[in-house]
Amino acid sequence: MSSAISSPAPATSSTPGAARPRVAVVGASGYAGGETLRLLSAHPEVEVATVTAHSSAGKHLSEVAPHIDLGHDPVLAETSVDTLHGHDVVVLALPHGQSGRIAAALRAEDPDVLVLDLGADHRLESAEEWEAYYRSEHSGTWTYGMPELPLADGNRQRELLVGAREIAVPGCNATAVTLALAPLLRAELVDPARLAAVLPVGYSGAGRAAKQHLLFSEASGTAAPYAVGGTHRHVPEVLQNFRRSTGRDDARLGFTPVLVPMSRGILAVCTAPVPEGTTTADLLAALSADYADEHFVSVLPEGVFPATGEVVGANTIRIGAAVDARSGQATVISAIDNLVKGTAGAAVQSLNLALGLPETTGLTRTALAP
Repeated sequence: MSSAISSPAPATSSTPGAARPRVAVVGASGYAGGETLRLLSAHPEVEVATVTAHSSAGKHLSEVAPHIDLGHDPVLAETSVDTLHGHDVVVLALPHGQSGRIAAALRAEDPDVLVLDLGADHRLESAEEWEAYYRSEHSGTWTYGMPELPLADGNRQRELLVGAREIAVPGCNATAVTLALAPLLRAELVDPARLAAVLPVGYSGAGRAAKQHLLFSEASGTAAPYAVGGTHRHVPEVLQNFRRSTGRDDARLGFTPVLVPMSRGILAVCTAPVPEGTTTADLLAALSADYADEHFVSVLPEGVFPATGEVVGANTIRIGAAVDARSGQATVISAIDNLVKGTAGAAVQSLNLALGLPETTGLTRTALAP
């Protein structure tokens, strides 16, 4: 393990005979909650004690997620503070706008509980931006769960996650774009006022409920843009990340996600003008300088670019870059599994840091075979 992902001594749960932290997963029947549950089912240092749902409450886990084996077949409970009380860790995989209330009530009863919010309720610092994009009251700002994010003060976001008890897990698109462009902005190799990203996204990226009305025959034969014209809710999150990473507020971003006929994955194709004389080698050097010691970030050699099939099931982001000297544009392409590195993997990685466990515990860089 590299020095960049070293962690404090393991928590007491690693001591032979000690009880492992008890985890509750809220929204376990959804895409994000189900994937988090899958990762935690193989995590050696925690115990999944409770799973809850809304419409699927009362069903056995095997009825809604037969691919997940906890060693027993729990019944999905109704989500309530009473149900969640007494756990060491609570993972909230709820629609945007629903985490804030239950998190506040839970923290009031259990101040020491570690709560991870997979929704957007606690990601943004600005109440004004939250209300503009989400049309509801801001629930406050939690520690951001993107350990690899380089900060303007020379540290990494992971330092802030050690011992945290309130963690806002990043958006999947935000992860793909942030980690692709932040090092280049920090090195002043791209024009911050003219950033653009087009993101082919698998259908799971839009959530289970939003896609239940789509027929497979409709989805499998088309690509469809959505949230066009700067309306996607991850835009303020990405710009916030750039501010944290550079210490400047000069970034502007055109952002267009496109649903494509695959179940999971994001390919973020990011472009921006570069200063005259900038080369591909310059881009790759800046990316490598920031990510050389990052276990879950792979900067690819010149001429090599990632594909989504290379990251399915893995907690990795793969990044390739090139300069088009004729147009004066940089193209930076990143690939992630939106359900792992984009959501559940980031949650487990942050959970490990918060609990004082090795950051890589329960996670893999190896993708599923095609």
